Amino acid sequence: MIKPHGSDQLNPLFVYDDVQHRALTHEAASLPSMMLSSAAAANAVMMGSGYFNPLTGYMNLADALGAAEHMKTASGLFFPVPVLNLTSDISAIKGHKRIALRDPNVEGNPVLAVMDVQAIEEVSEDQMRLMTEKVYRTTDPVHPGVAAFNSAGRYAVSGPIKVLSFSYFLSEFPDTFRTAVEIRNEIAERGWNKVVAFQTRNPMHRAHEELCHMAMDRLGADGLVIHMLLGKLKEGDIPAPVRDACIRKMVELYFKPNSAMVTGYGFDMLYAGPREAVLHALFRQNMGATHFIIGRDHAGVGDYYGPFDAQSIFDEVPKGALLIEMFMADNTAWSKKLGKVVMMREAPNHTKEDFITLSGTKVREMLSRGEAPPPEFSRPEVAKILSGYYQSISKA
Repeated sequence: MIKPHGSDQLNPLFVYDDVQHRALTHEAASLPSMMLSSAAAANAVMMGSGYFNPLTGYMNLADALGAAEHMKTASGLFFPVPVLNLTSDISAIKGHKRIALRDPNVEGNPVLAVMDVQAIEEVSEDQMRLMTEKVYRTTDPVHPGVAAFNSAGRYAVSGPIKVLSFSYFLSEFPDTFRTAVEIRNEIAERGWNKVVAFQTRNPMHRAHEELCHMAMDRLGADGLVIHMLLGKLKEGDIPAPVRDACIRKMVELYFKPNSAMVTGYGFDMLYAGPREAVLHALFRQNMGATHFIIGRDHAGVGDYYGPFDAQSIFDEVPKGALLIEMFMADNTAWSKKLGKVVMMREAPNHTKEDFITLSGTKVREMLSRGEAPPPEFSRPEVAKILSGYYQSISKA
């Protein structure tokens, strides 16, 4: 199986040993504590799950600046984004070397992790601006990722952590949330060697489904891991339970048995376009995938990124920094001429009118009225689930 990033073995930071887990939980009750931001809590879950291997905790300022500016930490480890624990209030933890980190997304704010504090550093406005510009390619406060990053605070609390909980992901998504360790184990159990990963924060329409089939066929892959984001999204995005139901129905009806896994991970979307695409590739390698589909406007939002910036950024990734290979995909759509879904760049002598393409707004309007999009655009079984959701919110 493909090696994880930065080490021979995956090193998840979750404390699996029962005795140690109980001891740390007991100790945490008497430790000074800080409330994490939602993004920092998601970072802890990703480290606990093994997706951010080989990180041992939150980055210090030098490592974060290096990751932002050069995609490398101060020690030279390739990592495409800063992984920070930012806060605006350090009064409760100042001077303490060991603290409890509390979960902002679960009622009662239980302890999510225990941290050995190595540094508390104030981040200057110039440093925040540099990291924002490098990671998001914009400082526009309307950008949802920029807004979240810049609202978390100006103190970076860094050091190794031991993770005690997977937050709400395990309880709310017991059939879907999987750690990188669990996905690696299941890939091995299924006997897959060549594995394609597909990232999604949306339900999968017909074009997405066919793109996965194309990638599997062209690569000769043994299996597909559909890996959906289960964390915080921007307003207006479809809730994870609805996406989950849509994707499971599609796989049940339109994929061969033992050819696709439906899984999810606990992370807040960055909407960082190209940089987030590289991060997505890194943690798909950690979960055992050998190939990763990068499509049009991957991890983008609005008009902040060019349609294929998330593909061209891989030209900047140093050779050998990642072992996982990319499957670079064009926009896919149903061709009226050919009677099938194709990549648009592979369809000569086509005009825009030869494809069935619908805007997201148009699809939402149709579903809200109980109208199904054309079957060339969306499987009817998937459209039925989506229609039920949109009609429920239009009546609310």
